[in-house]
Amino acid sequence: MIRPRAPVTLTLPEAHGLVLADDVVAQLALPVFDNSAMDGYAVRAEDIAQATGDHPVILPVAEDIPAGRTDTLTLRPGTAHRIMTGAPVPAGATTIVPVENTDGGVESVAIRQSSPPGKHIRLAGEDVAVGTTVLRAGQVVTPAMLGLAAALGLAGLRVIPHQRVLVISTGSELVTPGTPLQPGQIYESNSVMLAGAVRDAGADIVAVTTAEDDVAQFSAILDRHAAGCDVIITSGGVSAGAYEVVKDAFGRSGDQGVEFVKVAMQPGMPQGIGRVAGATIVTLPGNPVSALVSFEVFLRPALRRAMGLPDPDRPRRPAVLTESLTSPRGKRQFRRAVLDADTGSVVSYGPPASHHLRWLASANALLDVPEDVVEVAAGTELRVWDLS
Repeated sequence: MIRPRAPVTLTLPEAHGLVLADDVVAQLALPVFDNSAMDGYAVRAEDIAQATGDHPVILPVAEDIPAGRTDTLTLRPGTAHRIMTGAPVPAGATTIVPVENTDGGVESVAIRQSSPPGKHIRLAGEDVAVGTTVLRAGQVVTPAMLGLAAALGLAGLRVIPHQRVLVISTGSELVTPGTPLQPGQIYESNSVMLAGAVRDAGADIVAVTTAEDDVAQFSAILDRHAAGCDVIITSGGVSAGAYEVVKDAFGRSGDQGVEFVKVAMQPGMPQGIGRVAGATIVTLPGNPVSALVSFEVFLRPALRRAMGLPDPDRPRRPAVLTESLTSPRGKRQFRRAVLDADTGSVVSYGPPASHHLRWLASANALLDVPEDVVEVAAGTELRVWDLS
């Protein structure tokens, strides 16, 4: 339900890390012209065929060619042009003699070693010929690709933009970390956690904010930020209690564009999804483990697919359980776990309850226990989501 944004052309620095929307076909050859691969002297190979250390060939130096010289030069037989790396090879020259094989002369040069035709000359188009497809749609733009695009004279690339995400954490009991706690209050952690998960998935954050259990305040936040968003993520306010601000804002019957459901998974049963102000809204439960696991299951892959990013799903690996455990019947359970990739073994980590955030912070995997399984014996092979 998360919709990809329309491709846009961005400058090369802005395109880094995004996915190409179109193939890139070279309109320019690389190298653009025949140029020297060495600091040295441009000569005719036949003029120095007899050169040795004991009997060097002496040639007058007719021109000095630094990189960036733009006039067209022609090398006369029996002469040399001193040339720098990257400078254009003059017409008539057939080889480059590195300065190390000469006396480095300026008026005349003693060449102590022969050089075959074509040696140390980078030919025009030998890297990229005009008309070559050098980059493909669907590739993630890397620094090397930026370098190639710039070398081809491109100022920008057509890419799929980042998804723009608004994160709202709800609850009157929540206070900002660093503020003294009053009785009944807790520090708000979901918004910073989910914003980090959004960035880790490759998307951009429009705003991160907190709303009390007040429909008017929650609605005002949506009015202020939703218009610039592709996705809105809320946490809390979707259970069956009396003060469920997200449900109250959209109508508990789901009559205002958001459908609230109970998902057969643990943690993360209460969820909601819909469209608000042109954006996809996903309403996650308020317990922190439930919120982050739900993000991993539902949102991370959807965000990455919408941006065309590779590997939208976390790697799924088989691993052997080193302990016995139980799981609720009829629910797909995601247990925090520690995966040993070297041995292919996995152990559950911490209690399964959705408020034990400490254990998730130290886990590197999620154990995926199917909904029809209630007991798993040690030595059983299970599927594991690799979070590392």
